[in-house]
Amino acid sequence: MSRLPRWVGGLGKGLIRLADRLDARKAGAEPESGSRPVPEPAPARPHVPAPDPDPAAVPAPEAVTPPPGGAAARQDPVAAVPWGMRVAAEVSWRLLVLAGTLWVLMRVISAVRLVVLAFVAGLLITALLQPTVGWLKRRGVPRGLATAMTFVSGFVVMGLVGWFVVWQVTENLDDLSKQVQHGISELKRWLLNSPFHVTEDQINNIADKLSEAIGTNTKDITTAGIEGVQVIIEVLTGILLAMFSTLFLLYDGPRIWQWLLRLVPVAARQGVAGAGPRAWTTLTAYVRGTVIVALIDAIFIGIGLFFLDVPMAVPLAVFIFLFAFIPLVGAVVSGALAVVVALVTRDVFTAAMVLIVVLAVQQIEGHVLQPFILGRAVRVHPLAVVLAVAAGSMVAGIGGAVVAVPLVAVTNTVVGYLHAYAKENAARARLDVTPEEAAAVPASPPPSPPPSA
Repeated sequence: MSRLPRWVGGLGKGLIRLADRLDARKAGAEPESGSRPVPEPAPARPHVPAPDPDPAAVPAPEAVTPPPGGAAARQDPVAAVPWGMRVAAEVSWRLLVLAGTLWVLMRVISAVRLVVLAFVAGLLITALLQPTVGWLKRRGVPRGLATAMTFVSGFVVMGLVGWFVVWQVTENLDDLSKQVQHGISELKRWLLNSPFHVTEDQINNIADKLSEAIGTNTKDITTAGIEGVQVIIEVLTGILLAMFSTLFLLYDGPRIWQWLLRLVPVAARQGVAGAGPRAWTTLTAYVRGTVIVALIDAIFIGIGLFFLDVPMAVPLAVFIFLFAFIPLVGAVVSGALAVVVALVTRDVFTAAMVLIVVLAVQQIEGHVLQPFILGRAVRVHPLAVVLAVAAGSMVAGIGGAVVAVPLVAVTNTVVGYLHAYAKENAARARLDVTPEEAAAVPASPPPSPPPSA
């Protein structure tokens, strides 16, 4: 209790100094910043001892509550995760969303595969015939008449090619079957005299097993024949859909493209509008170049088959032309078909010569024709070609394998353009000047020469 009066007295002196400081501020005597004010000495006052306060009236000091978790604050859970793991998690969930979107898209395409393939076929045919329509319009032909003339002539030519192939096969079928039987006999004789030590019993055993397999699978073959009728109906339906798609794309292609642009968000419309014509140019160049390369392959391989006296040289050349639209795989299949026909109808030497002709033409195609005709703008890496053909064939069969590579080429062009467009927009955003504003700013005049002395 002896210290309490002294504590109360000190408190009173502090209150007196605070009152004097407030009076000095009111009088305009503000202290300078950064220095402590020196209060005026207070007049001496007689010391009056304060009475002892009631102990019950003195408030107890408040207890300080320590922060939860101790003195150290808890770390944010996000900050506790390493930076590399956070980046991996962000990339992973975006890849999962992209993979899910692609899976749903593939399921939808598989469900309406016939419609999609027919439309894509019509798009490819349109890319092939569109330059003819443009040429006729530049010569003064009305748009409707130019479209009709190009459409009719194009499908008449394709129909004549198909009819010629079927006619050649049916006309030479009997002769071909006889030559195949003779070729099998020659092959059997060659195997017996070859250094492979094949006996006649082994050859007969293989032939018996083949006959037994055909006999036991008669039901499956019949079912396949019934399914073949359904396939023919689907093919005819797809041809009709492709014809209608081609007709309207040739006539109203620009209007359809403008309608599609309205479905794109406004922020991305300008980029898509610039990527569309470039994608169409790539597709047109790819289809035109592929047709020219396939025609050259068919002509030269057909000439080689004709001079080697291989049966059905012209139908085989047409097959080579059609299979050339499937990159890499089509050339291998059509070349193998020509070699097999030469082997079973002629002899081993003729088959070897056909193989040499096919390989020589394909090497010229890969190293000379494609780089020169297609150009670098539509060239695709061989690994991308193989993967695209495999994926397209798994999704939609032969039709998917045909449209896979042009789809990859167009996607490559669109992605490259959008990437360059995004970089250009980023540069403009850094400069914060639009091309119109930059063109509106007058050029500064050249500096005047200094005055001569």
